[in-house]
Amino acid sequence: MGDVSYKDLGLSNTKEMFKKAMDGGYAIPAYNFNNMEQLQAIIIGCTESKSPLILQVSSGARKYANQTLLRYMAMGAVEMMKDMGGSIPIALHLDHGDTFELCKSCIDSGFSSVMIDGSHHPFDKNIELTKQVVEYAHSKDVTVEGELGVLAGIEDDVSSEVSHYTKPEEVEEFVNKTGVDSLAISIGTSHGAYKFKLSDGESPPPLRFDILEDIEKRIAGFPIVLHGASSVIPEYIETINKFGGKMDNAVGISEDQLRKAARSAVCKINIDSDGRLAVTATIRKVFADKPGEFDPRKYLGPAREELVKMIKNKNENVLGSAGKA
Repeated sequence: MGDVSYKDLGLSNTKEMFKKAMDGGYAIPAYNFNNMEQLQAIIIGCTESKSPLILQVSSGARKYANQTLLRYMAMGAVEMMKDMGGSIPIALHLDHGDTFELCKSCIDSGFSSVMIDGSHHPFDKNIELTKQVVEYAHSKDVTVEGELGVLAGIEDDVSSEVSHYTKPEEVEEFVNKTGVDSLAISIGTSHGAYKFKLSDGESPPPLRFDILEDIEKRIAGFPIVLHGASSVIPEYIETINKFGGKMDNAVGISEDQLRKAARSAVCKINIDSDGRLAVTATIRKVFADKPGEFDPRKYLGPAREELVKMIKNKNENVLGSAGKA
């Protein structure tokens, strides 16, 4: 199959979604998926809670799922949503694209939105790379997310020891020179399940809302994105550890902090680790309760149900996106 436009797959770009989220004081959930059960859960959870949706694929997930199969999975997801009687807008988004070639390949295979993460490059190089992607994407009516500032932690192949907060004084120049549609910033969120190294009894440091407010003033009305924003839900960590897992000291961003962010200029919040934890916790419990079970449907099915529950809760109580489709 040659190039295909996301419009042929029934997908939307993020322009309209972000505008509504900005006006309505909520954030659009961006859920990462790697397999069929995760995708089904995301579609069911968002369709049933009537939430707009950004389906996120990392370059690692694209390799894992196979890019051709992925395109048809996205098409299938849109049809599944319609069969359920839903009419929610769905964007298919490349998470942490690191090269122009990867972004172009995704755009040509039906993605409606791409992220070019040039945050590891010097400022000028980040601008140059981001602008190159924007020019190609906009020619196809695809939206682009850029990143300023570096998040610590590990997500697929993206790894950084130290986080560097976004410098508010750089945002105007970056946005004006690149033409990006949204901007991922670093205000204290981080990738993975181990977001903070805490001693017993310590709680995670609050997000840097002062930086967020400064950025909001400088680029008023511009869509901001938070990566690494899983809450690392404690009950899942507890279940994983209770049934043979080893995830000590895994902590994330508290839900009230995320709620506060969602009411501001933040109109996209990325959630990956929490979905992984919901699935892993459920599977470990099934394996412990029924050690003779070997039918994958018998443990992936309950994992899917748990993920649906988690997604609805996020949409309703954390992001405020439920009912906004």
